[in-house]
Parts: sequence; C-alpha cells; structure tokens
Amino acid sequence: MSRNALASALLLTLMLGGCSLAPTYKKPVTPVPAAYKGAAGIWKQASPSDRLSRGDWWKDYNDALLDKLIGQLDVANADLAAAVAHFDQATAYAAEARSFLFPTVTAGLLNTRNRQSLHRVHRAAVGDGGGQLNVYGDNNMGLAANYEVDLWGRVHNLVAAGEAGAQAAALDLESIRLSLRAQLADNYLALRSLDAQSKLLSDQVAAYTKALTLTQNRFQGGIDSALDVSRAKAQLDTANAKLADIAASRALYEHAIATLVGVTASSFSIKPVVIDMHLPKIPIGVPSALLQRRPDIAAAERRLAEANDKIGIAKAAFFPTIMLGASAGYESVYQAGWLSGPNLFWSIGPSALLTVFDGGLRQAMVNRAQAVYNQAGAEYRSTVLQAFQEVEDNLSLLNELSRESVALRAAVTDTQRTLDLAMNRYKEGAVSYLEVVTAQTAAQQAQLDELSLRNRRLQASVNLIRALGGGWSADSMKADVSSK
Repeated sequence: MSRNALASALLLTLMLGGCSLAPTYKKPVTPVPAAYKGAAGIWKQASPSDRLSRGDWWKDYNDALLDKLIGQLDVANADLAAAVAHFDQATAYAAEARSFLFPTVTAGLLNTRNRQSLHRVHRAAVGDGGGQLNVYGDNNMGLAANYEVDLWGRVHNLVAAGEAGAQAAALDLESIRLSLRAQLADNYLALRSLDAQSKLLSDQVAAYTKALTLTQNRFQGGIDSALDVSRAKAQLDTANAKLADIAASRALYEHAIATLVGVTASSFSIKPVVIDMHLPKIPIGVPSALLQRRPDIAAAERRLAEANDKIGIAKAAFFPTIMLGASAGYESVYQAGWLSGPNLFWSIGPSALLTVFDGGLRQAMVNRAQAVYNQAGAEYRSTVLQAFQEVEDNLSLLNELSRESVALRAAVTDTQRTLDLAMNRYKEGAVSYLEVVTAQTAAQQAQLDELSLRNRRLQASVNLIRALGGGWSADSMKADVSSK
C-alpha cells in the first residue's frame, strides 16, 4: 500500500507540473487606419460627454414607441431566443469541460444470486477441498474514483476551449441583439417616412381636387378646354395611386415589425403619425476602438483562441492517457456481517493507455485542428476589414447625403415657387393648365425626394451605429458572460 501511495503522490506532483501542447496564443495583428477617411472635415472624435449610451443607442432618436418596440423585441423575438439557447448550450459545454478537472466518483451496490458452471476450469466442488458453492450470493458495496492526470494539458486545453467558445457565443448573442434592434429601428424609421409621404400626398390630393374643380368650372364657363380638365383629373388620379402604393409599402414594414417583436402581423398595427425625427449625434471615436466595440470582431477573436486550444487537445492524443484510480468497499457471499472488517477490499494505482497504431488518425486530427485555426484567423481578418468598410460606407453615405439634402431643400423651395407662379398665371389666363401640371409634378417629386432622402439619412445613421458596435464594449465582456 505504501508503494502505491508513493506512486500516486508522484503522479500528482507531475500533474501539477503538466505542460500544454497548444501553441502560444497571440491575438492577431491587423492593420488599423489612423483615422476614418469618411470622417475628415465633418465628424469629430468622441469625448466622454457625448459617447453613445451602452446598449441604448436607439434612445437618441427620442421616440417613445421605438423604445417600447425595442423592449418587446428583447423579450419576445424568436431569433433572439434561439441565440440565447445557443449561448446556454455553449456555457453548458464549458461547464462540462471544467468537470474534467475533478475526479469522477461513483458508488455501487450489488446483491446478486449466482450459479457457477459445473465445467469451469479448476472448479472444485464442495467436499473436494475447494469449498466452492455451485450456487452462491454476492453482496458488494463500494466507491470508485478515477482521475485523469493532465500531464500533457489535454484537460486544461479542453477547459480553455470551452470557455472561449462560451465567450464567443455570448458575443454572438450581442451581435444578433444589435442586428435585430438595428433592423427594427430601420423598419420603424422607414414606416414613419412613409407616414410623412402619405400626409404630403393627402394634402396634395386635397389641392389637386380643388384644382380639378377650378378647371371644371372654367371649362363650363368656356374658358378652359376639356384637355385641361383631363390633365387635372389625371394629376389627381396619379396622386391617389401613389397614396395606395405607399399604403401597401407601409403594410409590409408594419408586418416586418410585428414579426420582430414576436406577434402575428394580423394582430399588430401602428397608428400613422407624422414625426419630425432628427439625426442623432454619433461619436465615431478612433478606428482602433472599433476592435473593442464590435461584438462580432471579439467573437471572431475568441473563436481563434478556441481553435488554438483545440490544437493542443489534438496533439495530446500522441501521448499516453494516465489515469489514477481508487476503489474501496465491502464484499461477501453472506449477508450477515457483510459490512464488517474482514469483508473490506480496496484498490489504488495508476494506469496508462497509449494508442500504438491508428492508421494516421491522430495526425489527421492535428492537421484538421490546424486548418480550423487557419480558417478562424482568416475569418477574423475578414471580419475586421468588413467592419472598417461598413463604417466608411456609412460615413461616406451620411456625408454625401448631407450635401444632397442642402441642394434638395433648395429644389423644394424653387419648385414650390414655380408652382405658385404657374397657378397664378393659369388663373389669369396667361398659360394653359399643362404648365400647372408640369409645375405640380416637379414640386411633388422634389418634396417626396426630400422625405425619402431624410429617411435614407436616418437609416444610414442606424447602420453607422450598428457598424460602430452600438455602444457595446469588449471591456465588459467577462461581466456579460458571468451575468448570463
């Protein structure tokens, strides 16, 4: 027993000094620009007083209904619920991996009735000096413990990989939450833009109706021709058709919002309201901060770390698996006095198992783990580059749309002035109604374009916030994982 105890102590000592076969992990280095090209001259760097609220970026649009819808999405969205379940699976896997750091202890109880073969080798029947019963009972109760001595770091790498996978799943959850919130905000802003367009066209329908009445009266008075009446009616019919088209588009956005907040489209509606929504102030920060603010970038980095740990797991298969086992209990063929000292048994000692030949299986597993690591590294670099592109895209879009809005606002003013002049000249009999129709068409298009442009700027702001990470920060990743 003393020799076994000494051997066990030696193995435990070796275990404490066990090594890891995983490559030394270093976070990948990616080229980061010194500044955003699209921010030059217009966007300023972030300061502590104007940073986005973490996770509550949509509140910068100052819309109570949007706040309420985001809250409903967080509670009832099916895609978000699936992401939460995926995260729960990853955390359960990490907990499963951590369990290998501890010994497995089992308890057993056996009470059987047995009959041995009459032709068993070296069988000695009762009365022949052997004393072996043909039929006998076996009562056995005991504990057994097994522990893998982690000399090669297999278990620790398994734990590290599980934890990295759980962190990546938590970051995936944040990415999906951010994406769904941005999609909801985008749909909501589009819906409100259609409400504004609908109000504009409704006002124009009222004006066109009055103009049609005017042309009909002038026609009856012999001043205008039937052609002018037809033109006025066509203009009114076109405006009504656009109203119907806007209503159809609005219904689709309303249905999309219903699905996002987890209710059926048939039971969901949003009352049409014209809201003058302004662009929020978006602090863009420096490009290097993007690596800390994008959960998808952080998730890609965690998957790279997970793949690195799995290389060590695969390499450990080339070395023997060393187990430390122990068992103790009581066994007797008699129930009386079963749990007494003479019936005590115990066993303790190490065991080692090494695969000698596997036809290249272990090397193939190492090669596969290395390929997974290479893939994760490429995907990380791709995610970073895509993130910078998305920021630059939306910065450029906001900059150019801002310039376009100045010109379009002037066009709205000019076309409205032209329409007023054309209507006055028509009433004075200086021009035909064709000139009025032309001016009406131009004014209407300019006004609709201005509303559409305003919506594009709002949606670009949502996409920029999403591209910047929505106020999320990698500094709180550990806290997020432990709180979920």
